[in-house]
Amino acid sequence: MYVYGWSGRTADPEGPPMPPTVATAQEHQPHSCPRGAPATSRTPIFAVAEARWATVALALFALAATADFLGAPPWLHLPLYAGCYLAGGWEPAWAGLRALRDKTLDVDLLMVIAAAGAAAIGQVFDGALLIVVFATSGALEALATRRTEDSVRGLLDLAPPRGSRLRSDGSEELVAAEDLAVGEEILVRPGERIAADAVVIEGASEVDQAGITGEALPAAKEAGREIFAGTINGTGTLRARVIRPAHDTVVARIVAMVRQASATKARVQLFIERFEQRYSVGVVVATVALFCVPLLLGSDVESALLRAMTFMIVASPCAIVLATMPPLLAAMSTAGRHGVLVKNAVVLERLADTSVVALDKTGTVTAGRPVLEEVRLLGEAPLEHEQVLRLAGAAEYPSEHPLATAIVTASRQAKVTVTGASDFVSLPGRGVTATVDGHRVEVGTADRLAISGPAAQRARTVAHTMTDAGHTAVVVARDGVPVAVLGVRDVARPEAADALHRCTTLTRTPPLLLTGDNAAAAARVAASVGITDVRAGLLPEDKVAAVNELSQRGERVALVGDGVNDAPAMATAHTGIAMGQAGTDVALETADAVVVRDELHAIPTVIALARRARRLVIANLVIAGTVIVGLVTWDLVGTLPLPLGVAGHEGSTVLVALNGLRLLRSKAWRDAQGS
Repeated sequence: MYVYGWSGRTADPEGPPMPPTVATAQEHQPHSCPRGAPATSRTPIFAVAEARWATVALALFALAATADFLGAPPWLHLPLYAGCYLAGGWEPAWAGLRALRDKTLDVDLLMVIAAAGAAAIGQVFDGALLIVVFATSGALEALATRRTEDSVRGLLDLAPPRGSRLRSDGSEELVAAEDLAVGEEILVRPGERIAADAVVIEGASEVDQAGITGEALPAAKEAGREIFAGTINGTGTLRARVIRPAHDTVVARIVAMVRQASATKARVQLFIERFEQRYSVGVVVATVALFCVPLLLGSDVESALLRAMTFMIVASPCAIVLATMPPLLAAMSTAGRHGVLVKNAVVLERLADTSVVALDKTGTVTAGRPVLEEVRLLGEAPLEHEQVLRLAGAAEYPSEHPLATAIVTASRQAKVTVTGASDFVSLPGRGVTATVDGHRVEVGTADRLAISGPAAQRARTVAHTMTDAGHTAVVVARDGVPVAVLGVRDVARPEAADALHRCTTLTRTPPLLLTGDNAAAAARVAASVGITDVRAGLLPEDKVAAVNELSQRGERVALVGDGVNDAPAMATAHTGIAMGQAGTDVALETADAVVVRDELHAIPTVIALARRARRLVIANLVIAGTVIVGLVTWDLVGTLPLPLGVAGHEGSTVLVALNGLRLLRSKAWRDAQGS
């Protein structure tokens, strides 16, 4: 049951509602921001050094290749190629040398050696292409890492830096939030962001805690109710007792879980690094042996060097790199053009592995905007549907509460005039009152309005029935007599049922709903979109536990959400997907992919596209591996002519690149939509 009392609408009657006035919050806590979203500072792309060098390398490569193919003299294109090698290769070369100092050999140095080897025998273009691909991949990885760090900093910004602590004599002092001890009392004014996890001991208000629980509507808070650090107080004043130290608040636990989950993902990637290191060592050892052994057997230096360099070229991982990256990057580009931002190629691979989709409710399966769905007349006064909407809409017009917005919007859609109210009063924990057409009109929850008698009991019975059905029930009373009960609900997106059916078809496992909202509201939304597995009333750690439970069963979970409360589960899940338009900064930064256009249809489509990209990667690896094995075998057991080795290597490189780039076509997205 929700109660409310935001006030302060000053917009034009026919215009959109204005945001609530929070002058008090800004005066006392300047870090306040709406809907639980921290003001996260994103790292610009070109603030990452790897991205700057990769861009320079790409530009020089484009100029050099153009000049080379147009027949420009070597003095023009060779310096450009050299600049490309230097811009894109100096960082991996330096990283490889540092690894050598630690007695390890990684793929960074191998790629630079392979590029230098290609240049040494005249294949300058091939080496430059390898440098550009490798530099671009490194830049994407560095940017993703930096953005993850930004998201954690954004989480820390949720809780305000200071709070008002009450002294024993009743006076107050502004202290750092980390200095608030368990048992101390704090004062929370209207509009302020709460500084600590606490229990209310005096006062009544409503708190926007979407950032913690994901609830679409502010939650009623009165004596005995718990409030969370980082959530935003409504219009009432609260006195509360601190129950957790700063390092153990819900927000702090969210930060810890995001960091822990991110570190776990990084450890999973160590397997790939170990494989690359062994491959690098193998190629270098084989190249040296292929040069030294023939010399010991009496071969001349030139032929031994030619064989070794040929081996270096044909064994270099150019084709393997291009076998994997073009399909993945092309799929990422196509997804981006259609409103889905996939943050890196590793994410795309994880999307392809998805075996079950889990979704938050508010702002994900639903649009996050409550709508008036039902008006039930009580028959206590001779009022029509439109008359009730006029009374409720006019009384609620000055209010900023989401329920008020839903009622005013419904009144306008019914072409009912909603102006003309006077004596407006917002009562935290009860609702609003105003004078409309000479009548005193009250709009609020049935259990808290000042109504009595049989009519009041009937109103409460109807309201409880609506609540059990998943609505938020609001009673409209005229001159103390209840005349109607309004049912407001956060409705599912129109495309949700079809999108979730497609997810089931792709993964062969029905999606499940993970929400902080109440069980009745969650069950109703789930039933409307065909979800049978519903887990309601979850805090962030409960969502993480649910994801871990699925993971332990062998499921690879794609978690779709939009709020800060979803961030830990996103980080814990195999893949985290954020709904962009409704998403908070932290959700967007923590997520692996972002649905910019807020279309649920995009989720099964991007999963299908990722699976197609994976199939192309496998096909390309087969092609590249077959060619490399064949050419290496020829070079080892026979005499592979250098031009033929280069042609075979280049041919396989071009073939796998073109095969992967097929996913750049818009047809690839349409095909994925039909999957």
